[in-house]
Amino acid sequence: MIKKYGSAIWNGTIKDGGGKVSTESGVLNDVRYGFNKRFGDEPGTNPEELIGAAHASCFAMALSLQLEEAGMVADELDAKSTVYLDKEADGFAVKKVHLDLTAKIPDADEDKFQDAAKAAKAGCPISKLLAGAEITLDAKLA
Repeated sequence: MIKKYGSAIWNGTIKDGGGKVSTESGVLNDVRYGFNKRFGDEPGTNPEELIGAAHASCFAMALSLQLEEAGMVADELDAKSTVYLDKEADGFAVKKVHLDLTAKIPDADEDKFQDAAKAAKAGCPISKLLAGAEITLDAKLA
């Protein structure tokens, strides 16, 4: 079993407080996050953005495997995962995630490409983690 971790420290109240998030690798090290970074337009990160980055990177890796198995190799897979945080009566919830993909694949077969993209969306571990949300996909060849 592979184990990786992220960590967070929070100080203060929800609106006036703030936190720092870090990753095991050190790529993120005490990066600030907070209410206005999540619900406003203050620069910084937030949980939904981090989930989106994890999902996009996982999906791109899974797709590279699916393409290889279909006899294709991408020059570039440009993936974006948009995580939607919705207000509910008892708080907030992530109910929808949307993947956008633009792929540069020499001599790609469109049908095989679409099949590979769908398989990667369903099979990537972060998609599986987000199984309680509706995950949609727009995949196109450049």
